[in-house]
Amino acid sequence: MDKKERSTFSQVMIAGAVFSVILAGVGYMGTDIWLASTQWLLVAAVLALFGLYLK
Repeated sequence: MDKKERSTFSQVMIAGAVFSVILAGVGYMGTDIWLASTQWLLVAAVLALFGLYLK
C-alpha cells in the first residue's frame, strides 16, 4: 500500500468508528442493531486504533 491508499483507508476506518459509536448510542436508547451497545463500542475502539496506526 502506498501512502495515499493508507491515508484513504485510515479515513474510512475512522468514519467506521464514528458510525459504530452512533450505533452504540442508538442501542443505548433501546433498540440494538445487530450488536449490543458495548460491542459497538469495542468495534469503534478497534477501528479507531487501526485508523490511527495507518495514519
